[in-house]
Amino acid sequence: MDKEEAIVDDKFDYEKSDHPDVEKHLELQEEDNSPIEEVRVTVPNTDDPSIPCNTFRMWFLGLLFTAIISFVNEFFYLRQTTISIGYSVVALISLPIGHFMARVLPTTQYSLFGHSFSLNPGPFSIKEHVLIGTMTACNTGTAYAVDIVILQKLFYNDEKPFIAGLLLVLTTQITGFALAGSIRKFLVRPAHMIWPSNLVYASLFRSLHHITEEPKDAHRMSRMRYFLLVTLGSFIWYWFPGYIFPTVGVLSWICWISPNNSVLSQITGSNGLGVGTIALDWSAYTIVQPLVTPWFAQVNIIIGFVLVVYIMVPWAYYSNLWNSKNYPILSAHLFQENGSLYDKDKVLVENVLNEKLYQEYGPMRMDSFFALGYGVGFAGLAATLVHVLLYNGKEMVQRWKESRQETEDIHSRLMRVYPEVPQWWYGILFVITLGLSFVTCIVWKYMPWWAVLLALAIAIIFVLPVGIVQAVTNQQPGLNVITEYVIGYMLPGHAIANVTFKTYGYIVNVQALQFVSDLKLGHYMKIPPRIMYMAQLISTIIACIVNLATATWLVNTRPNICTDDGYPFTCRNTSTFYSASVIWGAIGPARVFGSKDGAIYSTIQWGFVIGAILPIPFWLAARKWPNVKWLKLVHLPVLLAATSNMPPYLPYMYSNGLFVGFIFMFLIRRYRYGWWSRYNYLTSAAMDSGVAISSLVIYFALQNQETVFPTWWGNPTEGPQDHCPLGSKRYVE
Repeated sequence: MDKEEAIVDDKFDYEKSDHPDVEKHLELQEEDNSPIEEVRVTVPNTDDPSIPCNTFRMWFLGLLFTAIISFVNEFFYLRQTTISIGYSVVALISLPIGHFMARVLPTTQYSLFGHSFSLNPGPFSIKEHVLIGTMTACNTGTAYAVDIVILQKLFYNDEKPFIAGLLLVLTTQITGFALAGSIRKFLVRPAHMIWPSNLVYASLFRSLHHITEEPKDAHRMSRMRYFLLVTLGSFIWYWFPGYIFPTVGVLSWICWISPNNSVLSQITGSNGLGVGTIALDWSAYTIVQPLVTPWFAQVNIIIGFVLVVYIMVPWAYYSNLWNSKNYPILSAHLFQENGSLYDKDKVLVENVLNEKLYQEYGPMRMDSFFALGYGVGFAGLAATLVHVLLYNGKEMVQRWKESRQETEDIHSRLMRVYPEVPQWWYGILFVITLGLSFVTCIVWKYMPWWAVLLALAIAIIFVLPVGIVQAVTNQQPGLNVITEYVIGYMLPGHAIANVTFKTYGYIVNVQALQFVSDLKLGHYMKIPPRIMYMAQLISTIIACIVNLATATWLVNTRPNICTDDGYPFTCRNTSTFYSASVIWGAIGPARVFGSKDGAIYSTIQWGFVIGAILPIPFWLAARKWPNVKWLKLVHLPVLLAATSNMPPYLPYMYSNGLFVGFIFMFLIRRYRYGWWSRYNYLTSAAMDSGVAISSLVIYFALQNQETVFPTWWGNPTEGPQDHCPLGSKRYVE
């Protein structure tokens, strides 16, 4: 195809091309391409506006997969081992169906409301495919507010009508979409806002649609063949950690030297700090996204991880700071001072804290890892604001003042052919969702009206700083801690109000950036913005309904759900959500991090001050010594956010993921650039696809039929899979 000859495959393709005007195309590559290397080798710098995308096939398959994936992911979310079926699986499955529909659907032209259309406008296109993937991608993460509905019914015995939960889920998910429209100029159009994870998807779609020139060199495998082979290998291998040999995913070999040694188990066990634990399981690496996250960001994560997990936590625990030895070294549970589990029912009356009962029962305690994690989270949030102001402040002001005459790269210029979404579309949506938020929170008494405004104000203030960090580093500092902290002081003793405020403040921010990320993928793949807008909005509404309906069905039909007796539906993530509701809501930060009623964790509030100060010396040093390159790569928000997802994630997942990142994003990129530029992002997508498909087959074909693999050393039925029985226990002399 003439229009596709300008696509940049990688830096060797044009040298080997037999195109009659190679020099002309090399000049195009240099002058009319993205200034970002990763984008140049992944995203085509051409477009064909005549390619159909707003088709019956796109809407049918997109909405169908949205419903299916929303059901499957919510179903697995409540299980002991969570699985999220995402972009790559949908891309694989929808491709042959799309081609089949292109062969069998009639090509007859129909007329509706003055517009003519056909059920089959021609071959199944890459733009249709991207839109189908985007409709499911913006809903692969289960709706956060569903946890509030589960919490009210199972943990607080305060069930609300289905319509109340539905409006809560819809408003928290869609308000972020409305917010996304105001930050497009800052996070989508600039070339250096690359959104690294989108490069994986762009590489995947290019491979599936054969739109790259195949090399003449027989020693170089085609992208499509490579993708299928790696997917097959990933599918086969996951049967071992996922079913046959689970221990291979948590090889805590150092612990085996003396498994009954408490300190050794806590330090080296997979349920402890995981030092030396080897995980031959791709699903354990996904928290880091080692083949996607830029290497400079991974170096920052390594520094933060080592500082917290290998230095601060062992020092705090074994020096018995806050009586830490009474509890496990890493746990999401809450405790009494003697180490027994904390029973919130002993201190709550009608889900509101009773101060007299609290003083009689005693203060709540947590392990040192949990406490330090909050302190580092405070620091990370403050560092995000200061870092972005120092490093990106001038640029933000400049872009605020600029109009459409701003300097654009090739992709922004190619997108000019498509009408942009008017700002008032987003504005009207925001007004509607804001009104429904007031109705939901006031009528069903989730929280006061002023709390809605305050939560949204926090989301709006942080959306641009957090978005810049994520667009550049692929890491997203979360607002969950600061939202809990603020409302915990303003409405102490109210657990449901606390988690509702957190959801509006935190998830509105997350959803806004998820939608912006999808807009950036549409920018790369040249999807008309107005079609993208409608696809995102409609699919999100359907996903919210399916998420809540699935959770409601499971809660009403599964016996003992969200308890150990309800295995495998133990709701590990929901349990962590519940613990946070007790800490920040039922008990309140004043009694945990302040100085009220025996609080002992007040020192960690200094994290806010420390985090605000830390970026300043590095920024000043980078200005004084501009030729020292590593100073510009110090990214305090990423460094301090390294441990923000522990728990429920475990340290060994980070250490193994970062090791894989070192191999691919540093060694292979530096010494085998040709291979890396062609296959790296494709490898990530293929590994994800293989694991996801294998997980589904294992569950529905075997585990759902209660077909278990025979017990042996590598598949224990009693005790932990890593054979370190004391890793998750309290310290024993």
